[in-house]
Amino acid sequence: MSAETPAASVAPVPPALFAGAASPEEAVAHHRARLAFETDASDVADAMATEDPGFVVVDVRSDAAWAQGHVEGALHLPHARVTAEAHGLIAPGTPVVVYCWSPGCNGGAKGALAFAALGHPVKEMLGGFEYWAREGYPIAGDSGSGARAVDPLTGVSDAAPGPLGEPVACGC
Repeated sequence: MSAETPAASVAPVPPALFAGAASPEEAVAHHRARLAFETDASDVADAMATEDPGFVVVDVRSDAAWAQGHVEGALHLPHARVTAEAHGLIAPGTPVVVYCWSPGCNGGAKGALAFAALGHPVKEMLGGFEYWAREGYPIAGDSGSGARAVDPLTGVSDAAPGPLGEPVACGC
């Protein structure tokens, strides 16, 4: 520990905050499980910057949302059509990362469920298209392609740049 980082002091824990809290072992199992089912925009962008990421990114939003903007390089397949159409677009067993609009939408979970039921390894991209765009990653749409400026609430300006030279999102 450096001189600049003091040891954390132990203060009384507010009873309501940790009442019924999981044991450390339960917390490990829970968070390990979450990481098995979820990913985030920065991890997806890092992987997509490689020659062969080994997965397909699928936008499961509506046609209108896709037209407004989507992850550059993503495949469009609304979640309601996954069961009927995925077999003709994605090879069986191909890993899939799905996303919808944002954390306030469960379309990604619906799409992930449909792909999993078809036998695909699948992860849902936390934050969806909203955070992909806010973090300045490449987007495309009917009006062209590019990237938006990184939202200062999601970007870390003093972090090393990501694989595309963009600021790193949360610095995780």
